[in-house]
Amino acid sequence: MLVVGNGTLITRDDNRPFIENGAVAMEGNRIVALGTDEEIRKQYRDGEYIDAKGGIIMPAFINAHEHIYSAMARGLSIKGYNPKGFLDILDGQWWTIDRKLTLEQTRYSAMDTMISCIRSGVTTIFDHHASFGHIKGSLFTIAEAAKELGVRACLCYEVSDRDGMDKAKEAVMENAEFIRYALKDDTDMVAGMMGMHAQFTISDATMELAAANKPEEVGYHIHVAEGIEDLHDCLKKYGKRIVDRLMDWNILGEKTLLGHCIYINPHEMDLIKDTDTMVVHNPESNMGNACGCPPTMELVRRGILTGLGTDGYTHDMTESYKVANVLHKHHLCDANAAWGEIPKMLFENNAVIANRYFKRPLGVLKEGAAADVIVVEYDPPTCLDGGNINGHILFGMTGRDVVTTIGNGKVLMKDREVKVADTKKVMAECRAEAEKLWRSING
Repeated sequence: MLVVGNGTLITRDDNRPFIENGAVAMEGNRIVALGTDEEIRKQYRDGEYIDAKGGIIMPAFINAHEHIYSAMARGLSIKGYNPKGFLDILDGQWWTIDRKLTLEQTRYSAMDTMISCIRSGVTTIFDHHASFGHIKGSLFTIAEAAKELGVRACLCYEVSDRDGMDKAKEAVMENAEFIRYALKDDTDMVAGMMGMHAQFTISDATMELAAANKPEEVGYHIHVAEGIEDLHDCLKKYGKRIVDRLMDWNILGEKTLLGHCIYINPHEMDLIKDTDTMVVHNPESNMGNACGCPPTMELVRRGILTGLGTDGYTHDMTESYKVANVLHKHHLCDANAAWGEIPKMLFENNAVIANRYFKRPLGVLKEGAAADVIVVEYDPPTCLDGGNINGHILFGMTGRDVVTTIGNGKVLMKDREVKVADTKKVMAECRAEAEKLWRSING
């Protein structure tokens, strides 16, 4: 039994969204009770008690799209790299990195990423992996790291023709093998999808191969119209728009997650909506790569299930919240844009997306939900209640304010001390592997 109390409880449960001086009780991997601190402590006297010290107690975050393989790019300068557009960024940086990654480097990329997630209060991730230097076993290696650190993970490998059909086939089989493994796992902590890079690097032959080897219980995780080049390629090669091509290959559906969706039109939105396909917005990445601003506000308005991700580099979901808020206001020249849409994506839709792959309710503090709880150090300078908490998070909190992270009922971090890894040792190993990677890239 574990009790977290003496804090302001933000539940994200419409039936009881706010409890002042509240507490939450957890048994095993589920929440069993919520109430005032006094009530819960009386009821569960023998439980281990974690004092929130007046902070905010809330559900842990979910990241709906990221790339573990980006971990060792931080600070990297590649000789001759001077991108003039999105394709230059992909080939000059990201594909250069993933072609060099060893299995050991994948492991430490995963360890670093998940430790960063824990420190930022993220306990569930949807990762889209690439390591064309070593494909076989890469998803299993990431899953081992997730299990070791207590992070819930839905994993896939990005299938692509960019390095030839042999590599594409190997990537498809890595996905298929891992999906079958994940479907048999009964912990509700690991899941798999058929990953695809983007349609412009996937031939019809590879589409067919992926479809033939994808278990019917899962969907696809694919980048869609992240750059205008993707759209131009599809129009030129196939005479159709990207979402139309995906529709023709039966890729759309309630278990499929489309990343980015910047250059899509209303017709494509209709297809996404009609098939109940999921979309994930990655604002900081889109701005950093100068790809453009997606029609995210319109997607949400149409009722398309749209979540929020980071796309790698950073794992702080409050950072994505802040960037998305200003991006859409600026893009639309509308001061009212994004106030309601982005928190809906982060706090509601990400949970709905995650629960299409994981059974126990996520993103909410209520009886029976997953015991994924964080404590945020925050002393509000103004009144805080259930109606204005999002404004406090947006302008007053960052991932670094998270002091305690509990995932699946396990204390992963307490008082900013990560409990599930020797972080100094892991970071030292990560730096050593990063140095090897950088040398292999730059000579």
